[in-house]
Amino acid sequence: MEKDLYQSALIYQKNEITEYHIYQYLSGIEKNEKNKKILLRIAEDEYSHYKEWKKVTNRDVKPNTFKKWWFSQIGRLLGITFSIKLMEHGEKDAQEEYSRWQGQVERIDAIIEDENSHEEELINLIDEERLQYAGSIVLGLNDALVELTGALAGLTLALQNTALIALSGSITGIAAALSMGASEYLSTKSEETQKKPLRASLYTGTAYLLTVIVLILPYLILDNYYWCLAFTLLGAILIIALFNYYIAVAKDESFRHRFWEMAGLSLSVAAFSFLIGFLLRSFLGIEI
Repeated sequence: MEKDLYQSALIYQKNEITEYHIYQYLSGIEKNEKNKKILLRIAEDEYSHYKEWKKVTNRDVKPNTFKKWWFSQIGRLLGITFSIKLMEHGEKDAQEEYSRWQGQVERIDAIIEDENSHEEELINLIDEERLQYAGSIVLGLNDALVELTGALAGLTLALQNTALIALSGSITGIAAALSMGASEYLSTKSEETQKKPLRASLYTGTAYLLTVIVLILPYLILDNYYWCLAFTLLGAILIIALFNYYIAVAKDESFRHRFWEMAGLSLSVAAFSFLIGFLLRSFLGIEI
């Protein structure tokens, strides 16, 4: 066997045993019995692939300790679906290279089938609560980003005082978070859906409130209100980028489209509100 092919087989074998341990760990922390069975089934597939590569290398291989720890912790913090799909995205190149082994590995066609379609079908069967309520989270994030960036932009030019801006923004943001949570509760209760109204309202309100904290934080730390506004807008863009990356990976959706849609809307409202603040301050002649 060529040396480079042998080294590739060792890499594949290491990946398979690593993913076996990751799926085993995720199944251990998963409370939903249906999801647990799916994870254990995928783990068994990964272990069978490991044994097939072992026939090629005639060696035992240890898992990648860092990779095992990293994806296990991502699964614990951000959800098993996100962790699995992020991990599988990183293995696409390796899966394509498996075709080089056709005719040399006994079950290579079955392994390729498992990696490309069988596992994807199983992963899509995972029913994770946080993804069920993704719409509620989007509602809270989007409303907070649009409303509060706009409000803070307007208040920045109108008040020109970081303490007053932070106070006004906090009152506005907390009241809006409670209002959005209550609205989502009533909206979900009136729909024919499996989502629980109280849980949906908590996801919406919490997402709104956390966004409020991030956006107002610069006004509590810095003295220059223009710098505060700049960091607030930067924070808004960062929140949009991180959340949309999460959704893009977990739900196989377009990151670019969602990101530019949310960012464009939030920044447009902020710019318009900043202009309103300038006009009101000029026409009313208010000085604080």
